[in-house]
Amino acid sequence: MSAPPYIPVARKRERVAGAHPSGFTLIELMIVVAVVAILAAIAYPSYQEYVRKARRAQAKADLVEYAQLAERFHTVNNTYVGFNLPAIKSPRENGAPQHYSLGFNPVSTASSFKIEAIPQNAQANDRCGTLSINQAGVKTHSTGSYAECW
Repeated sequence: MSAPPYIPVARKRERVAGAHPSGFTLIELMIVVAVVAILAAIAYPSYQEYVRKARRAQAKADLVEYAQLAERFHTVNNTYVGFNLPAIKSPRENGAPQHYSLGFNPVSTASSFKIEAIPQNAQANDRCGTLSINQAGVKTHSTGSYAECW
């Protein structure tokens, strides 16, 4: 008599005491999702405030630049009447979304002007509100503190 043919049999892994199967449990996955959600809830508002602050800085730079242009115009013409802003929005790049609307309020006179930057769209939630500068270099804002706005 001959021996039966050898047929390999898949062997089951024997569990060693204290060893865990590989992979994540549903509880572990839910803990990670909860931690990420908490971090996002804290980080996203901070990010939005940072973006608003950067947009405000651009508007302030535009206001100061336009005030300097108005002073140059006044030096040559001895009046602010007739001076026009190079752009009526901030940022002024073509295709960029408008975050501030720029204009004179009130209309310029021979001896004075006041340029305002009024927040638009998502920037309307900015803590400083409307920013302005006049011929004397006085910088104002409608809400917030001077230290955080200018």
